[in-house]
Amino acid sequence: MPEAQLEGQQALAQVEAAWNAAAGAWNVPAFAQVYAQDAVFFGGRPGHAVGRAAIADYFASYAGVIESAALTLTSQAVRALADGVWLAQGYGAFEFVLAGGKPSRNVLRTTLVLVHREARWQILQHHFSESPGTPPLGDH
Repeated sequence: MPEAQLEGQQALAQVEAAWNAAAGAWNVPAFAQVYAQDAVFFGGRPGHAVGRAAIADYFASYAGVIESAALTLTSQAVRALADGVWLAQGYGAFEFVLAGGKPSRNVLRTTLVLVHREARWQILQHHFSESPGTPPLGDH
């Protein structure tokens, strides 16, 4: 693997570890720190979160619903967009513990843009979505 590509893989691994550290106890302030101050975010609820505070609100909206989670990023294609900016796209395998200790799993498509700010790698753009069963061509 080229040295530059290795940097992108390491950046992604650091972000994944930080995300999982927050998710293990569903720690909203820790989640927020994984994201850049001006991050944009499409997650598992309707709407679009813009900025670290809105992203914290998104994770807080799951209080009492999700007790903990773990994310394993797989099949990630990592590309340099600029110096200190990486695009990663692939899949995320989630393991959740829902309220009452109920386990749940899901695999989503993932797209992340990572930036190096505040002396650490952060997520600038986050888009996770279901894989469509059929092409989304509308109702015809």
